[in-house]
Amino acid sequence: MVQASSDARDKRFVEDLIDQDDDFDRWYVDVVKGAELADDAPVRGCKVVRPYGYALWENMQASLDRRFKATGVQNAYFPMLIPRSMLEREADHVEGFAPEVAWVTKGGGSELEEPLAIRPTSEAIICTMYAKWVQSYRDLPLLINQWCSVLRWEDRPRAFLRTSEFLWQEGHTCHASAEEATARALQMLEVYRDFVETELAIPVVPGVKSESEKFAGAHRTYTIEAMMGGKRWALQSGTSHDLGDNFGRAFGITFLDSDGQRKHAFSTSWGLSARTIGAIVMVHGDDQGLKLPPRVAPIQVVVVPIWRKEAERDAVEPFVASVLSSLGDNVRVHVDRRDDKTPGFKFNDWELRGVPLRIEVGPRDVQNQQVVVVRRDTREKHIVGVSHLAEVVADLLNQIQRDLYETARTKLHTYTEDVSSLERLYERAFTNAGFSRASWCEDAACEARVKAESRATIRCLPLEQPQEHGLCVVCGRPASVTAIFARAY
Repeated sequence: MVQASSDARDKRFVEDLIDQDDDFDRWYVDVVKGAELADDAPVRGCKVVRPYGYALWENMQASLDRRFKATGVQNAYFPMLIPRSMLEREADHVEGFAPEVAWVTKGGGSELEEPLAIRPTSEAIICTMYAKWVQSYRDLPLLINQWCSVLRWEDRPRAFLRTSEFLWQEGHTCHASAEEATARALQMLEVYRDFVETELAIPVVPGVKSESEKFAGAHRTYTIEAMMGGKRWALQSGTSHDLGDNFGRAFGITFLDSDGQRKHAFSTSWGLSARTIGAIVMVHGDDQGLKLPPRVAPIQVVVVPIWRKEAERDAVEPFVASVLSSLGDNVRVHVDRRDDKTPGFKFNDWELRGVPLRIEVGPRDVQNQQVVVVRRDTREKHIVGVSHLAEVVADLLNQIQRDLYETARTKLHTYTEDVSSLERLYERAFTNAGFSRASWCEDAACEARVKAESRATIRCLPLEQPQEHGLCVVCGRPASVTAIFARAY
């Protein structure tokens, strides 16, 4: 079939997206579905991650996994079913997850003697195993991660952001001292910060969760918080929990220390989920669709051959082969040879999917031994000779990665404001104005009041704190910390 520059059979290139400013939530849903990242599942609260979305997750997973292993962490796998008695051994933990737990009560045609929870997280079953494996200080530290899915009953699902079942990793470590556990929790927080900023091009605010927002059963929860596009709400993008010896005591994880004393182990857990795919969509996307960071994009370069006649096709195809040869194996490249779509359709389609670079190859390009390279983020066009193509493409991919990060960092700084009055805090919360940085006395009543009256929550207490805190933005008493307040997904 001959490919044409226009085709009446194509009623439109790509289904029009609503503008972000008109309805950001609808824009997000349409982009996720239109770019074929995910689709609705027949199971309530769940989504199907399509191959393009899963390829994005695989690239993210590989990069993060390398970082874990560089710190000494090993991968393992634990069962998804957890006996109720095991889950209930840590009371605070159970209370925190109780509303979200799904239970299996029947196996085959018989009622189970004991209900089994489908893991909302795996501390209970992993700590039970650690109690068997840890006997001496020589067995520590124990550093294990697992890649899996978990299930938390979700009333209002949204692809990647909140679904009942979702993909993630969860790391669990055991240590001989509280100091070692705290150091590991902070180390993994830094791993997450580096991954999200370096690979996903998303700037974050590292900090500590307030007591009311920390992980159930934790001594302290560390977090990285990112600001999304559109409504400029916060998204918790990774957490690292210092569990103290709470789970060591609850599950009997003890060891004989070098001083001859038997002690309870200290532990951490830390997790990052596929909701960070949603963060990529919301932070970098525009009215045309996705903008994927090159370092994790499933396709970094798409080549679109253009011809009107079969003779032109015969000239273009060998030249496309030379383009691929020039790019080599260091670039993830795809050639769009669909012969039932026009070039215009393809251009819009690949912009929707967020491919960082597009290479256009037509008969005139063949004559001139050059191609047209188009950036997805800026739509700038570059005329590049084939002999220089590999070098130019590598430079452009690196530049796009840097520019995406710098653009997002500028937005984070622009829409973060120091707030000294409750009225201003509420005004910013009601108008989705971004992050509000304010002094807080650490009284839970003040925190609860802000949440009840504005739906803004304390996203974190940034690790970088000012020397002076002034007066609490809520009650006017002397403050002890500075907090980031925002609405959140």
